[in-house]
Amino acid sequence: MADSRDPFLAELERRGVSRRGFLGFCGTMATVLALPRSVGAQIAEAIETQEKPTLVWLEFQDCAGNSEAFLRAGRPTTADIILDTLSVDYHETIMAAAGHRAEENLDRVVREKAGGYIAVVEGSIPTGANGAYCTIGGRSALDIARRVCGGAAATIAIGTCATFGGLPAAAPNPTGALSVADAVPGVKNLINLPACPANAENLVAVVVYYLTFGRFPALDRYRRPMFAYGKSIHDNCERRAHYDAGQYVENWGDEGHRLGYCLYKMGCKGPVCYQNCPNVGWNESTNWPIGCGHPCIGCAEPDFWDKMTPFYSHVAGFPGFGLHSNVDRVGLLATAGVAAAFAAHGFVQLGKRWMSSGKHSEATEASAEQKGETS
Repeated sequence: MADSRDPFLAELERRGVSRRGFLGFCGTMATVLALPRSVGAQIAEAIETQEKPTLVWLEFQDCAGNSEAFLRAGRPTTADIILDTLSVDYHETIMAAAGHRAEENLDRVVREKAGGYIAVVEGSIPTGANGAYCTIGGRSALDIARRVCGGAAATIAIGTCATFGGLPAAAPNPTGALSVADAVPGVKNLINLPACPANAENLVAVVVYYLTFGRFPALDRYRRPMFAYGKSIHDNCERRAHYDAGQYVENWGDEGHRLGYCLYKMGCKGPVCYQNCPNVGWNESTNWPIGCGHPCIGCAEPDFWDKMTPFYSHVAGFPGFGLHSNVDRVGLLATAGVAAAFAAHGFVQLGKRWMSSGKHSEATEASAEQKGETS
């Protein structure tokens, strides 16, 4: 007898993912997108019923770190949910086809599904030596990017190399590496997902948002989704209370390091880096760099290899404390502020005790006088 169940749900069950687990994933996506968790039901319906969009994944000057992060996403795994929702028609690392057959498949998508596919670009695009630093199938990365991204419904630049040029574009940039935005100006619906590598959950959330609402999420001035890059790491950091109290790690392995004090003096760029690492985490939310005791290196920001180095020295200042402020002065002010607050509290308590003592003395003297008159 034929199976009358929903094919999508039947496939999830075959892969060991329960209906409850799937709905939990949709609720998690709503949370990542900074939407009410109740939107999870709408997300679930969209994933189950919407036609799978076609996706092509291009790799240029990269280390494949973003592909690795994507394939290791959890809650449930990307293979269970997204690869069953998307039609990944081209990805050099995971596709079975190779050589001419692989390139023919890419050409077919660009030709037959023009304006209806999503292009994901990993890695920077070299422009030096007429693009000779990176070629695939006899064509330069620049030529491929212009052709594929030019016909896409949207382009997602994943990782800092694709979004801002990353390490290949660091000075002196011998290959003339550029970001997707600079190499293919005017590309339609460009979304940047920087970080080294980008968090796969943010990529999944962007695709899920598109499937649910038929449009892409709000972006900041760097074309990064606001839900993922709208707040600084410093604002949501689990060590923020130590920063506010002027408690810093002074040396690796010292008492402050063991107690989880603020890593700003050790080079943490959290105050000037915008990403949702503290909230989403890595490895199925088990941890993240600062949680492991390592400072943020600002990998989601433009030109971070040039502007954020040396990685283990703190920056001279950041917005909110003035251009020339430094952590020592901020820490001193924070400590002084805390001390002043405790001092003020002490004076108030002392005053209360003094007033109470004074009233008690007056009451005792009045009672004694009254007893004398009576006797």
